[in-house]
Amino acid sequence: MGFMTEFKEFAVKGNVIDLAVGVIIGGAFGKIVDSVVNDLIMPLVGRVTGGLDFSNYYLPLAGQPAGLPLAEAKKAGAVFAYGSFLTTLVYFVILALIIFIMVKQINRLKREAPPPAPAPAAPPEDIVLLREIRDALKK
Repeated sequence: MGFMTEFKEFAVKGNVIDLAVGVIIGGAFGKIVDSVVNDLIMPLVGRVTGGLDFSNYYLPLAGQPAGLPLAEAKKAGAVFAYGSFLTTLVYFVILALIIFIMVKQINRLKREAPPPAPAPAAPPEDIVLLREIRDALKK
């Protein structure tokens, strides 16, 4: 069996295609969650905390002046960007929660109804014959 034949068999297996579809959907899903965190949740958190923008919280490590936006502070040297970490942490928690809910629902849908109770086994042939004899004798 040649290399190309083996590769073709591997590439067209259902698992590989399912994995590719999962990666593509996961990338798109990640962008959706990123938008939810950055565009919906973090502004609300900022509003509740008095207009704070967590993404620009950092500690300068290279002597940058205070008050610079994070992007400019990074250009000037190393920074300890704990605000970006907090935003990413919120992003992760929301993503994990959504995936947990999805898996839970999928598992709920996959659960099969319990199989029906098996029909009672037919009595052995000699028992059936004895019952017929008993019924015939009663008549």
